[in-house]
Amino acid sequence: MSDTTNLASKMDVDEATIDEGLYSRQLYVLGHEAMKKMATSNVLVVGLQGLGAEIAKNVCLAGVKSVTLYDPDPVSLYDLSTQYFLREEDIGKPRAAAMLPRISELNAYVPVRNLGGKAGQEITVDLIKPFQVVVLCKASYKKQIEINDWTHQHGVHFIAAETRGLFGSVFNDFGPKFTCVDPTGEQPLTGMIVSVAKDEEGLVTCLDEARHGLEDGDFVTFTEIQGMEELNDCRPRKVSVKGPYTFAIGDTSSFGDYIRGGIFNQVKMPKILEFKSLRESLSASDFFITDFAKFERPATLHVGFQALSEYREQHGRLPRPRNVEDAKQFVALAKKLDSDADETILQELAYQAMGDISPITAVIGGFVAQEVLKACSSKFHPMVQHLYFDSLESLPSVLPTEDDCRPIGSRYDGQIAVFGKSFHEKITNHRQFLVGAGAIGCEMLKNWSMMGLATGPHATIHVTDLDTIEKSNLNRQFLFRAKDLGKFKSEVAAAAVADMNPALKGHILCKQEPVGHATENVFDDDFFSSLDGVTNALDNVTARVYMDQRCILYEKPLLESGTMGTKGNVQVIIPHLTESYSSSQDPPEKQALSCTVKNFPNAITHTIEWSRQEFDAMFVKPVESVNQYLSEPNYLENSLKYSGQQHDHVEQIVSYLVTNKPLTFEECIVWARLQFEEKFNNAIRQLLHSLPKDHLTSSGQPFWSGPKRAPDPLIFNSADPTHLAFIIAAANLHAYNYGLRGETDPLIFKKVADSVIVPEFSPKSGVTIQISENDPVNQDTTDPDDISGLIKKLPPPCSLVGYRLTPVEFEKDDDANHHIDFITAASNLRAMNYNIPIADRHATKQIAGKIIPAIATTTALVVGLVCLELYKIIDGKNKLEEYKNGFVNLALPFFGFSEPIAAEKKKFGDTEWTLWDRLEFKDDPTLREFVAWFKSNHSLDVSMVSQGVSMLWSSFTDKRKSAERLPMRFTRLVEHVSKKPVLPHVKHLLVEVMLMDEEGEDVEVPFVLVRI
Repeated sequence: MSDTTNLASKMDVDEATIDEGLYSRQLYVLGHEAMKKMATSNVLVVGLQGLGAEIAKNVCLAGVKSVTLYDPDPVSLYDLSTQYFLREEDIGKPRAAAMLPRISELNAYVPVRNLGGKAGQEITVDLIKPFQVVVLCKASYKKQIEINDWTHQHGVHFIAAETRGLFGSVFNDFGPKFTCVDPTGEQPLTGMIVSVAKDEEGLVTCLDEARHGLEDGDFVTFTEIQGMEELNDCRPRKVSVKGPYTFAIGDTSSFGDYIRGGIFNQVKMPKILEFKSLRESLSASDFFITDFAKFERPATLHVGFQALSEYREQHGRLPRPRNVEDAKQFVALAKKLDSDADETILQELAYQAMGDISPITAVIGGFVAQEVLKACSSKFHPMVQHLYFDSLESLPSVLPTEDDCRPIGSRYDGQIAVFGKSFHEKITNHRQFLVGAGAIGCEMLKNWSMMGLATGPHATIHVTDLDTIEKSNLNRQFLFRAKDLGKFKSEVAAAAVADMNPALKGHILCKQEPVGHATENVFDDDFFSSLDGVTNALDNVTARVYMDQRCILYEKPLLESGTMGTKGNVQVIIPHLTESYSSSQDPPEKQALSCTVKNFPNAITHTIEWSRQEFDAMFVKPVESVNQYLSEPNYLENSLKYSGQQHDHVEQIVSYLVTNKPLTFEECIVWARLQFEEKFNNAIRQLLHSLPKDHLTSSGQPFWSGPKRAPDPLIFNSADPTHLAFIIAAANLHAYNYGLRGETDPLIFKKVADSVIVPEFSPKSGVTIQISENDPVNQDTTDPDDISGLIKKLPPPCSLVGYRLTPVEFEKDDDANHHIDFITAASNLRAMNYNIPIADRHATKQIAGKIIPAIATTTALVVGLVCLELYKIIDGKNKLEEYKNGFVNLALPFFGFSEPIAAEKKKFGDTEWTLWDRLEFKDDPTLREFVAWFKSNHSLDVSMVSQGVSMLWSSFTDKRKSAERLPMRFTRLVEHVSKKPVLPHVKHLLVEVMLMDEEGEDVEVPFVLVRI
């Protein structure tokens, strides 16, 4: 590009603004700079059958400058197999023109245009010149080479993509020199160091609290080193890893002697990639492997897709589904290109060439859309250079015949060409329960509508989601539009996919109940017996675990998936075959020690956690305590029995109800100013009084070293934006507690805050600081008479009948409620205390709100993988190796597949069992019959029986109770012990038993089910 073009592009980036409300989750994936660069890129998508539509949809949602469509060919009924923007009434219209109105609704910030053209007219070089990225879908290799020759020479990014049945291919060419500014997208690593060797190797040793995580070839800089100051803010130095806590940085022999301290910071270095043109790469290929179990397959598919293009040139059509003669001619063409190519795979490619199925479209479309975003933003590593993907495992166990695959004049002909009519009928009669209608749920329903799932006469899709639609959903939950804000997700999503495929009308039942113990009367035995399987589209582990337990109980297959930014996973759970979701767990998230957060923060995550705790301590907990005092008889008397900080607890209630109760908003500002002084000045001075900066440990080492950073108190300055931001947020939240009207004019806050007379601080002696996690927390030793004196200051609750304060309910997504503003300001002020680099509001919001980053591309791809596994479930496959769990990271990019783990086999006596087995008792047996059954059938003694939280019987139950309970039937027994009736919808009881064998050893058995 010319200098003028580069300057104009830079100006566009600088001026681009991003709607954080719409793109909030995606911003945590891409960042502001990448989003701004995307907002200057014009993307052209050529070929608008299902694949082109999927790519255009995902790119449009992501927020490029514009999306332009080119496909003047007429819509056919066949297109409706995967093209969800088209309807039957569009048949005969130009594809681009027909889909334009619907795709234009996706993102108000991204104009979508139709490039026009006449039917049969292919794209030309002249038409692609205004675009920064060109995507060709299902174009001939001749056309791909023609267009790519020009783009390669002129700095235009080029992608070609194609799907054929269960096969897909992608080719990338981002030019001779493409700069990738951030190959991984991961947060730069940082860590504390304890030594740097002064020699030719320059060995750096890190604090042994955490591994450094660096890899050979990474680059780092340093700050805060004492002694070897030459390293502070040096140019990035290349790392050679020596161990989990050590790495070398090269010659340091001429530097000063290292004394102490220091922090390393990883530096993301740009990576220059050299792409070949398609013409060059056809003979010398770089294959990106999507499945390492199919390592040899890309070479076969590389010639196979070329041969398909050649076959179409020669015959004017593709090979017919399952036609042996067409396949034979096709294989011969491919063998001319590579005589070693696998004939079985080539034959299957020929059989499926006319096929078009939604899951493969979703996988390839999601992947390609992310590559488009990489081209636009330079963020994340592009795929180099050819990708080939297949899911032949999804074919039915009994392969279809040619007759079974003939088109029937149906919108499903693309799917029938792959699976045949017989298997398609199984799909239409399959019944699923979709739990969640958010990002994954929307994509799932879209795919199911294209597949015709549950469109049969007696089939139903159940979908439940209690959430309503918010603005941030619109960026990745593509079934929703701005007009749907505030409506229930399940209802809008169901209506949207029924519009895509009218055959679904009446076959989707929507609910707004969450799944859980409280709704087992809704999702009961009859409900689960009507299902063939469950698909989770959830965003929390608790609900996932619960649904996993229900699927085990009712022996239903479960499809589990999730995404986090560019990462996604798929897990298949099959009854009596695989382990369950709950069989394995992710390692718990590492938590900062409480003493670190309270007194010795060294990272911004520590100060954000502290500020989140302060939010509750200032605006939630004391307010709730006041309300409890006013509403609960004997509240103080009862709470003081269990409170470790009795004086502080009572003093807090007195403060919020009496001494610091504001009557005007100005008093809230005064309160906020005094809170600033207490938290960022007085508390720090008290800490330094107890532990001075020159304090030494018992071994004579400086106390303030390593992870302990010596703090400094802050002097309030109303001209400092962060200081004032704290006052504004704290005052408004305090006013909210008391029902006072807030204010946002900075001049008012400055005027009042500067007029506050701050009491002189005098540090206390004898205060114990918790230095390590095992140290005791300072206990309240206040004289009981002092507490009594405080209580006397409180007005009796009867004098304030009906008076209540309003606790703040933390809500991260309302930018006007001051919640994130407070946490950001408080966190950054504390970071200033400890000389920790501060974080902006956006980063703080993610950490404090525990926001999971999300982008539509990953969701589309992951859901496509889920649906490929759903085909296998519908077919009833029963071999472990036929299923695939998957993990993807589109940033790298990376695909990883593995067989699901088999359910663990256990044994008691001669009986082998897994988590899917159960011991089942029918007809509501008596407790005596229950106990006797274990003895007579398995020689096991029952030592305890319980149900839920109720212990029904044990071997040490006294004789009178045993005599009373043993004759009882289980229903009566449970009601008798729990003092609660068994609800009418309950058809069974899950019973826990403790058993012993004849040697007195405990025995584990499957779970016990008692039918009542």
